[in-house]
Amino acid sequence: MHPYVALARKAIQEYITHRKVLSPPEEVPDEMKERNGVFVCLKKGHELRGCIGTFLPTSENLYEEIVKNAVAAATEDPRFNPLLEADLEGLQYSVDVLSAPEPVKNLSELDPQKYGIIVMKGARRGLLLPDLEGVATVEEQLRITKMKAGIDPGDKEIEIFRFCVKRYK
Repeated sequence: MHPYVALARKAIQEYITHRKVLSPPEEVPDEMKERNGVFVCLKKGHELRGCIGTFLPTSENLYEEIVKNAVAAATEDPRFNPLLEADLEGLQYSVDVLSAPEPVKNLSELDPQKYGIIVMKGARRGLLLPDLEGVATVEEQLRITKMKAGIDPGDKEIEIFRFCVKRYK
Protein backbone atom coordinates (compact mmCIF):
# COMPACT_ATOMS: atom_id res chain seq x y z
CA MET A 1 0.00 0.00 0.00
CA HIS A 2 1.42 3.41 -0.98
CA PRO A 3 2.28 5.64 2.03
CA TYR A 4 -0.36 8.24 0.98
CA VAL A 5 -3.08 5.58 0.92
CA ALA A 6 -1.86 4.04 4.18
CA LEU A 7 -2.02 7.49 5.80
CA ALA A 8 -5.58 8.12 4.54
CA ARG A 9 -6.66 4.71 5.85
CA LYS A 10 -5.01 5.26 9.23
CA ALA A 11 -6.50 8.78 9.54
CA ILE A 12 -10.02 7.49 8.85
CA GLN A 13 -9.71 4.50 11.16
CA GLU A 14 -8.35 6.67 13.99
CA TYR A 15 -11.12 9.23 13.56
CA ILE A 16 -13.99 6.75 13.21
CA THR A 17 -12.90 4.49 16.06
CA HIS A 18 -11.47 7.07 18.53
CA ARG A 19 -12.73 10.48 17.25
CA LYS A 20 -9.14 11.69 17.10
CA VAL A 21 -7.46 13.51 14.21
CA LEU A 22 -3.94 12.24 13.54
CA SER A 23 -1.25 14.74 14.44
CA PRO A 24 1.72 15.06 12.11
CA PRO A 25 4.91 13.40 13.29
CA GLU A 26 7.75 15.58 14.53
CA GLU A 27 9.54 14.93 11.24
CA VAL A 28 7.16 14.67 8.28
CA PRO A 29 8.47 12.18 5.68
CA ASP A 30 10.22 13.89 2.75
CA GLU A 31 7.65 12.69 0.19
CA MET A 32 4.92 14.41 2.25
CA LYS A 33 6.58 17.81 2.74
CA GLU A 34 5.38 19.40 -0.51
CA ARG A 35 2.12 21.32 -0.80
CA ASN A 36 -0.54 20.19 -3.29
CA GLY A 37 -4.26 19.88 -3.59
CA VAL A 38 -5.43 16.38 -2.66
CA PHE A 39 -8.60 14.34 -3.12
CA VAL A 40 -9.34 11.28 -1.01
CA CYS A 41 -11.97 8.94 -2.44
CA LEU A 42 -13.56 5.96 -0.73
CA LYS A 43 -15.35 3.05 -2.39
CA LYS A 44 -17.23 0.04 -1.13
CA GLY A 45 -17.11 -2.53 -3.94
CA HIS A 46 -17.62 -0.46 -7.10
CA GLU A 47 -19.76 2.17 -5.37
CA LEU A 48 -18.45 5.57 -4.34
CA ARG A 49 -18.73 6.04 -0.57
CA GLY A 50 -17.12 9.46 -0.17
CA CYS A 51 -14.83 11.83 -2.02
CA ILE A 52 -13.59 15.16 -0.71
CA GLY A 53 -10.61 17.25 -1.62
CA THR A 54 -8.93 20.52 -2.36
CA PHE A 55 -7.69 21.66 -5.76
CA LEU A 56 -5.20 24.05 -4.13
CA PRO A 57 -3.29 23.26 -0.94
CA THR A 58 -4.87 24.49 2.28
CA SER A 59 -2.49 22.82 4.74
CA GLU A 60 1.19 23.03 5.66
CA ASN A 61 2.10 19.85 3.74
CA LEU A 62 0.74 16.73 2.02
CA TYR A 63 0.60 14.83 5.31
CA GLU A 64 -1.87 17.32 6.81
CA GLU A 65 -3.79 17.72 3.53
CA ILE A 66 -4.30 13.95 3.23
CA VAL A 67 -5.39 13.57 6.87
CA LYS A 68 -7.85 16.48 6.66
CA ASN A 69 -9.40 15.34 3.38
CA ALA A 70 -9.52 11.68 4.41
CA VAL A 71 -11.53 12.50 7.54
CA ALA A 72 -13.77 14.81 5.49
CA ALA A 73 -14.36 12.12 2.84
CA ALA A 74 -15.43 9.70 5.58
CA THR A 75 -17.62 12.11 7.54
CA GLU A 76 -18.56 15.24 5.56
CA ASP A 77 -19.43 14.25 1.97
CA PRO A 78 -23.02 15.53 1.75
CA ARG A 79 -24.00 12.70 -0.60
CA PHE A 80 -23.46 10.06 2.08
CA ASN A 81 -24.02 9.40 5.77
CA PRO A 82 -20.84 9.57 7.84
CA LEU A 83 -18.97 6.28 8.04
CA LEU A 84 -19.48 4.07 11.06
CA GLU A 85 -16.94 1.64 12.46
CA ALA A 86 -18.82 -1.23 10.78
CA ASP A 87 -18.31 0.49 7.38
CA LEU A 88 -14.50 0.32 7.59
CA GLU A 89 -14.21 -3.35 6.61
CA GLY A 90 -13.74 -3.72 2.86
CA LEU A 91 -13.36 0.02 2.28
CA GLN A 92 -11.12 0.91 -0.67
CA TYR A 93 -9.06 4.10 -0.60
CA SER A 94 -7.49 6.26 -3.29
CA VAL A 95 -5.51 9.46 -2.94
CA ASP A 96 -5.16 11.86 -5.88
CA VAL A 97 -2.40 14.47 -5.69
CA LEU A 98 -3.20 17.37 -8.02
CA SER A 99 -0.92 19.56 -10.08
CA ALA A 100 -1.53 23.31 -10.06
CA PRO A 101 -4.51 24.25 -12.29
CA GLU A 102 -3.70 25.89 -15.61
CA PRO A 103 -6.08 27.91 -17.81
CA VAL A 104 -7.52 26.24 -20.91
CA LYS A 105 -7.74 28.39 -24.04
CA ASN A 106 -9.11 25.74 -26.38
CA LEU A 107 -11.14 22.57 -25.78
CA SER A 108 -8.57 20.65 -27.83
CA GLU A 109 -6.28 21.02 -24.77
CA LEU A 110 -8.61 18.74 -22.77
CA ASP A 111 -8.61 14.95 -22.45
CA PRO A 112 -10.94 13.46 -19.78
CA GLN A 113 -8.63 10.46 -19.35
CA LYS A 114 -5.56 12.62 -18.69
CA TYR A 115 -6.81 15.91 -17.21
CA GLY A 116 -9.28 16.85 -14.53
CA ILE A 117 -11.08 20.15 -15.01
CA ILE A 118 -12.38 23.06 -13.01
CA VAL A 119 -15.20 25.12 -14.51
CA MET A 120 -15.91 28.58 -13.12
CA LYS A 121 -18.47 31.30 -13.68
CA GLY A 122 -18.52 34.08 -11.11
CA ALA A 123 -18.62 32.46 -7.66
CA ARG A 124 -19.78 29.11 -9.06
CA ARG A 125 -17.22 26.40 -9.57
CA GLY A 126 -17.20 22.70 -10.21
CA LEU A 127 -14.40 20.16 -10.37
CA LEU A 128 -14.19 16.73 -11.95
CA LEU A 129 -11.23 14.40 -11.53
CA PRO A 130 -9.79 12.69 -14.64
CA ASP A 131 -10.06 9.09 -15.73
CA LEU A 132 -13.51 8.44 -14.29
CA GLU A 133 -15.60 5.48 -15.36
CA GLY A 134 -18.35 6.61 -17.76
CA VAL A 135 -16.68 9.93 -18.70
CA ALA A 136 -15.17 9.34 -22.13
CA THR A 137 -15.55 12.69 -23.92
CA VAL A 138 -14.66 16.32 -23.29
CA GLU A 139 -18.32 17.22 -23.81
CA GLU A 140 -19.45 14.79 -21.11
CA GLN A 141 -16.74 16.01 -18.75
CA LEU A 142 -17.82 19.64 -19.27
CA ARG A 143 -21.53 18.81 -18.90
CA ILE A 144 -21.02 17.01 -15.58
CA THR A 145 -18.68 19.69 -14.21
CA LYS A 146 -21.09 22.51 -15.15
CA MET A 147 -23.92 20.59 -13.50
CA LYS A 148 -21.85 20.21 -10.30
CA ALA A 149 -21.20 23.97 -10.36
CA GLY A 150 -24.85 24.88 -10.96
CA ILE A 151 -23.98 26.39 -14.35
CA ASP A 152 -26.37 25.98 -17.30
CA PRO A 153 -25.03 23.18 -19.57
CA GLY A 154 -25.32 25.43 -22.64
CA ASP A 155 -23.44 28.35 -21.08
CA LYS A 156 -20.27 29.13 -23.07
CA GLU A 157 -19.17 32.10 -20.91
CA ILE A 158 -17.10 30.07 -18.48
CA GLU A 159 -13.50 29.77 -17.38
CA ILE A 160 -11.93 26.33 -17.67
CA PHE A 161 -8.80 25.11 -15.94
CA ARG A 162 -7.15 21.71 -16.26
CA PHE A 163 -4.92 19.77 -13.93
CA CYS A 164 -3.16 16.41 -13.79
CA VAL A 165 -3.34 13.94 -10.95
CA LYS A 166 -1.14 11.21 -9.62
CA ARG A 167 -3.54 8.57 -8.34
CA TYR A 168 -2.47 6.24 -5.57
CA LYS A 169 -4.48 3.16 -4.59
